Amino acid sequence: MREKRLAIVVVAAMLVGYVGVVVLGMLAGAGGLRWSLWPAPHARQWQVASLEQLPEPQRQLVAYGKLLFNETPVYAPGYVGGRTACGSCHVQGGIAPQGLPVVGSARRFPMFSLRARRNITLEDRIQECMTRSENGRALPAQSLEMRALLAYLGWLAEPHTAEEPFAGHGLALLPPLRPDVPHGAQVYAAQCAGCHGDDGAGKRRPYPPLWGADAFNDGAGMNKPEKMAAFVYVNMPQNRPGVLSPQDAVDVAAFIHQQPRPAYNHANDGY
Repeated sequence: MREKRLAIVVVAAMLVGYVGVVVLGMLAGAGGLRWSLWPAPHARQWQVASLEQLPEPQRQLVAYGKLLFNETPVYAPGYVGGRTACGSCHVQGGIAPQGLPVVGSARRFPMFSLRARRNITLEDRIQECMTRSENGRALPAQSLEMRALLAYLGWLAEPHTAEEPFAGHGLALLPPLRPDVPHGAQVYAAQCAGCHGDDGAGKRRPYPPLWGADAFNDGAGMNKPEKMAAFVYVNMPQNRPGVLSPQDAVDVAAFIHQQPRPAYNHANDGY
């Protein structure tokens, strides 16, 4: 009989304890604390927001910025010196993991630039791209083009509180490899020329030139073979990503690096 009463007391104590924990969890949740009895469900994967959620005229400005970003020579021909767009290097409008994404980048400025040896603004960074990667000229500070690009980058930097953090910033890390330029020429002919041309001059949109008069100049980030190799390894060829080995990527980047391209205009060093 004593054992039966003891068992009842133990069960009752466990029940009271369980109810207490549940109540405490409910109270903590009501108070805004991030604690509960059950683990929180996983947030959904990050995805780009819909433009339709933006109020006018912000929506129009962001939409124009997106067009400028993806097809800069078409929508800002007076400021581009060739046929390279922002989206030529920042894949899928700047949202592709390890495709030089710009998601969240606006929140990181001002930031120190090793190239400029000073803190730079987001506007400065845009001007660097215009004068180097696109071999063009700087945008007027208050121009529609500058405001639209800032709006687009700002839109991609908005925190998505209901989603997982964006993953895939930066580029892939490749092992240190010695480049084989002749092999890189073979890789280019087999894997790249179909879109970028035998002469590297590019073809139709969205296939930009990789060398020649219409390509990025020698001051652009893509003119660094190690950067191009990391980019190519993950993202190219666009219709068959993943077919290149790290050695293939290093070799083809070294081959492209040896080809002629415009010289950077040091009058733009102020950016």
